[in-house]
Amino acid sequence: MANRIHGICLTIVCFAVALPALPAVTSMPITLELKDYAVLPITGLVDGKGQTDGMLARVNSLREEPGGANRFFANDLNGPLYILDKATRKLTTYLDFNGRAGRPGIFHKLSFDTGYAGGLVSLHFDPAYRTNGRFYTVHIEDPAIEGSTLPDNASYPGLDVRGYQTTAPVSTPGPIQREGVLIEWADTNTSNATFEGTARELLRVQLNTRIHPLGALSFNPTARRGDDDWRVLYIGCGDGGAGEARTSIRSNPQRLDTLIGKILRIVPDPAERQSAGTVSENGRYRIPNDNPFVSIAGARKEIWAVGLRNPHRLTWAIDPANPRNTRLIANSIGLHTWETVNIVHKGANYGYSLREGNEVLQANNQIAKLPDVDRIPVQVSDTVTDGTVVPTYPVIQYGHVPGGGDAIGSGFYYFGKAIPALRGKYVFSDISTGRIWYADYNSMLAADDGDPRTLAEMHAMKIAWDDPNDVPDAGKKVYDSMFPIAEAAYHFRGGKDPDLPGRSLVSGEGRADAHVAMDDAGELYIFTKTDGMIRAVVGGGVK
Repeated sequence: MANRIHGICLTIVCFAVALPALPAVTSMPITLELKDYAVLPITGLVDGKGQTDGMLARVNSLREEPGGANRFFANDLNGPLYILDKATRKLTTYLDFNGRAGRPGIFHKLSFDTGYAGGLVSLHFDPAYRTNGRFYTVHIEDPAIEGSTLPDNASYPGLDVRGYQTTAPVSTPGPIQREGVLIEWADTNTSNATFEGTARELLRVQLNTRIHPLGALSFNPTARRGDDDWRVLYIGCGDGGAGEARTSIRSNPQRLDTLIGKILRIVPDPAERQSAGTVSENGRYRIPNDNPFVSIAGARKEIWAVGLRNPHRLTWAIDPANPRNTRLIANSIGLHTWETVNIVHKGANYGYSLREGNEVLQANNQIAKLPDVDRIPVQVSDTVTDGTVVPTYPVIQYGHVPGGGDAIGSGFYYFGKAIPALRGKYVFSDISTGRIWYADYNSMLAADDGDPRTLAEMHAMKIAWDDPNDVPDAGKKVYDSMFPIAEAAYHFRGGKDPDLPGRSLVSGEGRADAHVAMDDAGELYIFTKTDGMIRAVVGGGVK
């Protein structure tokens, strides 16, 4: 989410040429009723300085343990991976990835203290977790830091590090500042609150800068044993900041010989799908034979889709009424102009760094209208192309304008019971402003028609919350975003910034840093980094 202050005049131009993509205002908006659910330990600084250091707890995802185990796992970018007991709301540190500069965690090269996308980025459970104890994480390392890349189990003796081996990083053209690391963990006792088992590094990817890393992880929840997608892992890899550069690395998100700016698809367990896939170059995972670029000389066979700036959130929209409507969805953070929701298709090219949203992104990072003949090269390497392709465009987008936001957060297809009016809707957030929207899922499917002008309508939601800490008690209030809610808790917990830490173009001084999460029953939660709080959506409707 870099360089948010630039391009104000450009967004005005976008407003004029692409009005339908702006958020819609509904006369009877849905109101979400929130209740404080859990307080995360403060891992940041309370002084309010810096874009990310001033956030109290940088929780980046909340996932329910599979199989009805009554526990959430929550990862903080600063290093801790917590277990949150749903009955007692008690937090336990399951693992701590931060072994930097004498800290007691596992990885001595963890990059967490600068930039926007460091630390322990993501977590996802294996579909067979209840029987094999496996889950997957991505964390970011700084290769320039002295020390070993091997895990240190001094503070976590249950982690058996015998036989752990790092992998050679997959090279990325251009200067390198960070590496994204994908690890498979196998817990031998999933009833415990601390890790006991082994770990295996699967993949290490070079990143040009400190933004837009390897990140999102997702398995197809509808896949069953014997299906082509069973235990197949989809991975969102950001462009590492390359796509906005004015140098030769700008083409990296388009190049098929790189992994950045892509959706990847692998089988983590080399023992799976032996007759339908090949073992990776490093021998740690298998590549399905039905991946779209396996037959193109010079292309990375792991690639599933191409040309995304930062697909940092992946989710599956599962329509219980029509399973054929199930789709993989990627929320991708834009540059100066458009935030996007994308339905992911096998082999599709989403255009970046030649497109942003449904417009051309020029070499100077300004936008322009699409050409009459809308095709872009299939870029295999810096010099080799393989024909042309029509870009695939978002089904939802919103601009960096008042009423929009700065950076799209997470999103989920709602199928819970607490808010009947939201069933069949896709709910998503803007990170900096804390706004929450929904779009009708059938409208999203209809917008996936190949026409860049067709977009699903967004509907802004309101948020009802009773501040448990206000004196005197003012009762429940209704807000347009999570910003004032996070602001109240931030100051109650000792935050010193006059509003909220950080800043962005649309949110101004302060960032709510809001994301949506969902449990296995389809119910929603909203967490905010700046105040380190998790809140449950306990009800709501049209009011």
